[in-house]
Amino acid sequence: MTATSLCWMNREIKPTTECSIPVLDHGLLYGDGIFEGLRYYHGRVLHLDQHLARLQHSATAIQLTLPYTLEEIETAIETLISQYGEPSGYLRLVVTRGAGNLGLNPRHCPKANLFIIVDQLSLASQKAREEGMKLVTSTIRRMTGSGLDARVKSLNYLHSVLARIEANAANADEAILLNERGCIAEGTAENLFIELNGALLTPPCSDGALGGITRATVMKLARQLDIEVQERSLTTYDVYSSDACFMTGSGAGLLPVAELDGRKLKSSQGTLFLRIKDAFEAYIKAQCEK
Repeated sequence: MTATSLCWMNREIKPTTECSIPVLDHGLLYGDGIFEGLRYYHGRVLHLDQHLARLQHSATAIQLTLPYTLEEIETAIETLISQYGEPSGYLRLVVTRGAGNLGLNPRHCPKANLFIIVDQLSLASQKAREEGMKLVTSTIRRMTGSGLDARVKSLNYLHSVLARIEANAANADEAILLNERGCIAEGTAENLFIELNGALLTPPCSDGALGGITRATVMKLARQLDIEVQERSLTTYDVYSSDACFMTGSGAGLLPVAELDGRKLKSSQGTLFLRIKDAFEAYIKAQCEK
């Protein structure tokens, strides 16, 4: 967090360090809540409508009533960006179940809490962006079909936190998580793509991946560039033997991959990656420049 970070809460904007939630909030006690991470450029949020729609879908899925309308949330975001003053930045929109008692029953939480933080965020070093990230395969598994639907962007991120701890221990930049069948689900906070024989491949959401908004944009741009896109199950072998690999996310952007589990890939800046990266940057400019 930077010294200039601001937070919108209860219709007020304050320095983030001056904001707090009750210790009895079930978002804190039980991870009972949802969130969205958004990037804005030139003062305008990229994919705002999609993020707010996913927030509403997540809230509906866990029977959480948003304390403000989507229109009010949009206005709050615009006001926060204006007061923050930086042309580009990162927003974290969080909705918790709200304060209740020490039991986990949400009936005792009369009203949800919503806050929005604006700050600067970089999920990879400049060296990693230029030379490619070093990945490791986590021992943590992303279970499919037997737990919370991966499409719910919930506050329960302990799987990702533990996987990132493993990446830190291995001196790697990021970790990938497999599902119970040994297929790749996603990174700790990003979707994964590989290049193979001129086509772009990515795991389907049914393998445990979040349906990332940046992921969907990359797939759309690739098809506009006449690049074949396939959603199919992938294993670590597919990454090892790929022509190139990269990761995507609203916070991360597009990140090239240099190696996985100590195995260097054929290229850390694949041909398709470079084409899509250029197209993505042009897309941001077209969507966000006023």
